[in-house]
Amino acid sequence: ANLTPSQAIGKEIFDGKGMCYTCHKPDVKVIGPSVRDIAKIYKEKNGDMVAFLKEKADPIVDPSQYSVMKTNFSITKNLSDEELKGLQDYFMSHLN
Repeated sequence: ANLTPSQAIGKEIFDGKGMCYTCHKPDVKVIGPSVRDIAKIYKEKNGDMVAFLKEKADPIVDPSQYSVMKTNFSITKNLSDEELKGLQDYFMSHLN
């Protein structure tokens, strides 16, 4: 897939230091919801994924899993705005 520069940053974070891949897979729910499900719900509800990853917005995909996700904010809160925007763009690229 031809990723935009922002999506490419997001993929790098997802597969690397963000450790997102340990709980999220593209199409299947493992520990956390799938990337596609997350993207779909954020699009439908016009959610702000960046704010969520900064721990400034409530969970809208699967609130029951929020306690599991909370331990990961120590990683995501240290990412730059550019990196967080990239993650959001990368997630949204799965809707195509």
